[in-house]
Amino acid sequence: MDGYVAGPDQSPENPLGVGGERLHEWMVVTREFQSQHGQSGGEHTADSEIAARMGSGVGAHVMGRKMFGGGDGPWDTTWRGWWGDEPPFHAPVFVLSHHERAPLEMAGGTTFHFVTGGVEAALARAKEAAGDANVQVAGGASTVNQYLAAGLLDELFLHVAPVVLGGGERLFVGVGDPTLTPVEVVGSPTVTHVRYRIGR
Repeated sequence: MDGYVAGPDQSPENPLGVGGERLHEWMVVTREFQSQHGQSGGEHTADSEIAARMGSGVGAHVMGRKMFGGGDGPWDTTWRGWWGDEPPFHAPVFVLSHHERAPLEMAGGTTFHFVTGGVEAALARAKEAAGDANVQVAGGASTVNQYLAAGLLDELFLHVAPVVLGGGERLFVGVGDPTLTPVEVVGSPTVTHVRYRIGR
């Protein structure tokens, strides 16, 4: 509720910071999330349908170094991400980094590419890989803020959980004054989903 997408004191042991896991409780219990992570069960709700739509039509992803994880500085090449041997992306993922690293091919069609040329270079490579499909900027906050500030996002899909973290990584810092027009709102007892169209 207070604009944070991760709690304070993020670390490799606590990647979403103190209390940050609560932001995603709505998703973890959905059938779609369980299926994406090779599990059965989960609830089929409006939240599950939103989770399914988030990945539909996506041909490539962009994410920041913190979302991929592994700490700061030069890469520890034993680090292969948070998601195990078969990450849920099933498409090329372009990771923003200040440090070079060879591509990391995983099971299920996910290959992580590490891009040192900044947000525009990562987006150009993601668009090329995606072809006619969409590119999803997955996060975290710093990455989304950089793309907003550069005017490179067409839509923003926010999932507002009734959680107050009081600190951490915040959206909408240093993004200027983008025009966000709400085009869809879906509510549930655990989260409100708002999709915005972003003006140029």
